Amino acid sequence: MAKMIKKRDGSRQEFIQEKIVVSAIKSGASPDAARRIAKEVESGLREEASTSDIRRSVLERLGRENKQWEQDWRTYDRAVKRRME
Repeated sequence: MAKMIKKRDGSRQEFIQEKIVVSAIKSGASPDAARRIAKEVESGLREEASTSDIRRSVLERLGRENKQWEQDWRTYDRAVKRRME
């Protein structure tokens, strides 16, 4: 059974691992590290998770691998998505 993601607007969509891979690479992670992080995040998900749960999990793993990757992800969120922490 596919894992579902509950979006901020209340809609739901199927979990797509590649979205994490692309975002992790954009924050500086190597493709191998990005794929590993995405797999770890997916394996830790319940059958339904919120986007904030996924974000928190990705940031935690990025930070463990390389603090700069985590910081770059946060910078992107603030600058592009206008998300405040």
